[in-house]
Amino acid sequence: MTNWRLAAQIDDIRLPLADVQQRAEPCAIATLVDISGSAPRDPGAQMLITENDCWGFLSGGCIEADVARHGREAMAAGAPRMLRYGEGSPWIDIKLACGSGITVLVEPVAAGDPAVASLLHGHSLRRPVLWASDGSARSAVAGGNAPAFAWDGARYAKLFEPASRLVLIGEDGTAFAAAAMAVQAGMEVALVAPGGPDQPPFHGIAYHRIAAPEALVAIGIDCWTAIAVLSHDREDDERALAAALVSDAVYVGAIGARARLDARLAKLRGHGVSEADIARLHAPIGLHGFGKAPRDIALSLVAEVAREFHARSATARSAGESMSSIAPVASVSR
Repeated sequence: MTNWRLAAQIDDIRLPLADVQQRAEPCAIATLVDISGSAPRDPGAQMLITENDCWGFLSGGCIEADVARHGREAMAAGAPRMLRYGEGSPWIDIKLACGSGITVLVEPVAAGDPAVASLLHGHSLRRPVLWASDGSARSAVAGGNAPAFAWDGARYAKLFEPASRLVLIGEDGTAFAAAAMAVQAGMEVALVAPGGPDQPPFHGIAYHRIAAPEALVAIGIDCWTAIAVLSHDREDDERALAAALVSDAVYVGAIGARARLDARLAKLRGHGVSEADIARLHAPIGLHGFGKAPRDIALSLVAEVAREFHARSATARSAGESMSSIAPVASVSR
């Protein structure tokens, strides 16, 4: 019986790539570079392949095992290979249910690859990195004003943005449920609970016990960060919201009844928050149509935050650079 591929849901290969590089293991990266017609994934989707494991997915499960096989063969041969599935493919025994054709570039990557080191360094610093490769020569340079993905028939470029991060202020059931869901959704999570217990409620999240405004400074809020105030101490809430609304956060939301919203906005004005910044506030928090139980609120919040992240990235990349202007030859690591 085939094992369940739970790692298929991983969409960002950087975390498993960091583990692989730390173990000094060679690997292969498979990138969906082109599609004909409709397809389950957009160009730029990737798989990471090692001798015994693989992460990510490029289709609805039709080709992943075959891509992993090619990845291991490419590692053994030390040479990239281009794969075509579906329409225009030489392999008639591998069918795509969507009826499309897709092209996958598989590139072997040695342990200690300089471009990988640059990519992971940018990830640790929460800086966008533009990764470019033709399968043999690759680069990773600081970037931000670039398309999410570009392919010129021989070489692709993929923009790796900092990981989406959700900062939760509060320590009730909704905060815990939102933290767990956000981690499962692939977000970085920071929980702020002033004066809370010494240890976080579970592993895999950052934890801050200091006052919320000071915690936001310590975290370092950027435009890939969302902030949700889920506590119920009115004065502390407004101090936290005031600090959040003047930050670079892409999303700021607050739990609370709509009937008390006018009073809350008046307090924010009292803290010196401008009308333009107040207009950024999502209150009540989350998408409409969900229940009031902690998990319902958490689900509506995480869904709304995910939508904001996608909208921010699409807007930021709408004026991206052309393929010819990225990754100078001098930056390529061979």
